Amino acid sequence: MKLLFELSGENPTLPFAELGCIGKLLDQRLQVAVVESSVPESALRLAMTRVVLEYLGECDPTIASFGKILKELAIETRQPFAGRVKKVHGGGGCRERNPCSQTEFERLIGTKISGPVSLEKPEIEYRAILSEDRCYFGKVLFTIDRGAFDARNPGKRDFFHPGVMMPRMARTLINLSCVQAKDIMLDPFCGTGGILIEAEMLGMHSMGSDFDPVMINGSLQNVTNSVLLAADATHLPFANQSIDAVVTDFPYGQSVCIKKTDTMDDLYADVLNEIRRVLKTGHRAVVVTHRDISGIAGQHMTILQRHEQRVHKSLTRRILVLTH
Repeated sequence: MKLLFELSGENPTLPFAELGCIGKLLDQRLQVAVVESSVPESALRLAMTRVVLEYLGECDPTIASFGKILKELAIETRQPFAGRVKKVHGGGGCRERNPCSQTEFERLIGTKISGPVSLEKPEIEYRAILSEDRCYFGKVLFTIDRGAFDARNPGKRDFFHPGVMMPRMARTLINLSCVQAKDIMLDPFCGTGGILIEAEMLGMHSMGSDFDPVMINGSLQNVTNSVLLAADATHLPFANQSIDAVVTDFPYGQSVCIKKTDTMDDLYADVLNEIRRVLKTGHRAVVVTHRDISGIAGQHMTILQRHEQRVHKSLTRRILVLTH
């Protein structure tokens, strides 16, 4: 099924990249994407999507072109419906091509679709998204509850440690790995268990390890179904090619427990080598660091994707998606 996505604008690349866990990306514009997916409900796992729609068509971002596509679709419905239009900020669209307005597009939806209009209590919503040089049109399937991520703020957990990753980013990293329900996902630097919590919610067999027993004991207060164990990430107690996906936020400083390792570069290299050993061939590892370690990572695994997320002026997360 062809799906249309209205994406968040919080990062230039991550919202598009995480769509790979639910289907094949066919087209994209600023904050808009078209994906082929056999299971539309799988999009509910996404963290950087706002609205998921059934793709109905696309055209130039003009009233004339939009009217033509609505005429060709000849939509009829007995259910009360509403027409909404989203103009992506900074996307140009009709604003730069002609002086059309959102109201004009919405009025066109109301007049060209045969059925009862209800702006207050619609049972169906049709939406046009104007971005750059295209107007995309679809029927809303569901809206992602992004507030649920905020409700899981790390400060509300039983065990808290400063500097932990927010739930929305943790979920995004899991999605970048393309791990599916019932797969085994490992976080070898699990810390307070933030990544494991999101994996549990998606139905994965989540496993976490950490060299610091304080973190393991604390994580036990936060997670529900994850397997936790104290372990050195450079010598993981797992068999070769036994893990479906690895998702982890690497330590940022020498203060972490580094065993038999003299430098952070040595730690990164040893851990990446160990991740390669336990990860199934062709599967993905998603690793986060505070600096670019592409040179080190490329010596051990194949780099599929690179992303950045600015946290504050002194911290930018570097995200690598790896395989072997």
